Order: sequence, then C-alpha cells, then structure tokens
Amino acid sequence: MAAGVTRDPLLRGVLIAAALAVIAAAAWLSWDRFAETRLETLPEDGGAPVTQIVTARLTGTGTLKVAELSGIVQATASDIRGLGWLRSDQVVKMPYSVGYFVDLSKLAPGDLQWDAQRKTLIVDAPDVTAAPPNTDEGRRTLVETSGIFVTRAAGEALSQRTSIRAAAVAQKEATSPERMAQAREMGRRAVARLLAQPLAAAGLGDVRVVVTFPPERNAPNRDRWDMSKSVDQVLRERELREKR
Repeated sequence: MAAGVTRDPLLRGVLIAAALAVIAAAAWLSWDRFAETRLETLPEDGGAPVTQIVTARLTGTGTLKVAELSGIVQATASDIRGLGWLRSDQVVKMPYSVGYFVDLSKLAPGDLQWDAQRKTLIVDAPDVTAAPPNTDEGRRTLVETSGIFVTRAAGEALSQRTSIRAAAVAQKEATSPERMAQAREMGRRAVARLLAQPLAAAGLGDVRVVVTFPPERNAPNRDRWDMSKSVDQVLRERELREKR
C-alpha cells in the first residue's frame, strides 16, 4: 500500500509535466506559424522589410506524379455595398494546373502478386489523387470590372473571390469522372514502367506489370487486361481501338 501511495503523486507529477509540455509545444507552434505568416521579417541590420525566403522545408515523399492538367480558367464575382447602391462585378482569366499523384509509399506486400509462370506482376495500387489546383495569380488577365464606383475594399474583395472561385472550378474539372479516368490510365502506364524496370534489371526478362486502381478492382470487366501480352502492347492496342 505504501509503495502505491508513493508512486501515485509521482505518476500525477509526470502526467502534469507531460501535459504542460504538450501545451507549451502547441503554443510555440502556434506562435511560430503566426510569426511566419503575419509578422514582417526584417533584415539583420533592422532596416525595412525586404523580399526574401522566410522559411524553407524540404520533405521527402513516396508519391509519383503521373499526370498534369493545365489550361485557362475564367472566374466571376460580385460585390454589393452601400445598402445595395454600389454593385461591382469582375471577370478574370488565369492559367491553372493540377497535378495527379500515386502514393507508392502506401503499397503493402499484399498489394503485389507475382505470377512466375506468366512472368506477370499484378499491382493493386493506391488510387490516383488530384492535388489542390495551382492558379497563376501573377499571370491573371483582367477581362472586365464594372460598377459605378469600385472602392478599394470592393476591389480587394473581388480579387479574393475570383481567386477562390477559379480554384474551385479548376478543382471540379480536375476531379471530374472523365479527368480522373484519364489520369488513372496515365498513372497505370507510369507505375507499370516504374516497377518493370527493376524486375527487368534483375534478369527476369520481358516482365509484364498489370496495375489496377480501387474503383476498378471490383468491376466485372477487370479481365480487360490480357496478361498474355505486355502492358505496352495492351496499351497500344487500346489506343488503336479508341482512334477507330
């Protein structure tokens, strides 16, 4: 009993210290984030703020970029002020791009099946994902701004709203069923090429790699990939059929 009583205050002290450490770490991260985004970073001599890199972090990933969608997006926005008397509208165009990735770090041993007789590797890959769209604000084209009197605040609001809407439209296009299907086909080729190279280098000869993604694994037409042919040959035949 005495030992238990002795350990109890010690345990509470450890838990309190851990809680305080977590709170202090959270407070430090919050302040660090605030300083990065809100506070002006001055040069060493204490002069006026200058254009410079504030932070830079290089992070390794296991993702493979398999496709990119790019083009021009148009966005519109309206702003109403002065009890409805001051209405302003804006239409802008800007370039955008969206990258498509496959996170190969999520591949587990159970996702790979090797058919030694047919020299075929079947890969149940993670699905292709679309990254957040990148809209090029620096190359935006102001198509039209209309209104009796466009205040500075209204102009800033219009600029922000058009940027948000442009990103939303680009994201909707990028994640549409048609675009995702195209990205998966490109992802299939990219993953197959990537995994076939080390197998061929290991002396296994003409290795076939069949890549499937989650939406098609339970589909009744999963057998459309002819394992008696190489992936490149199947893809070429598929392209020829689509052109007819």
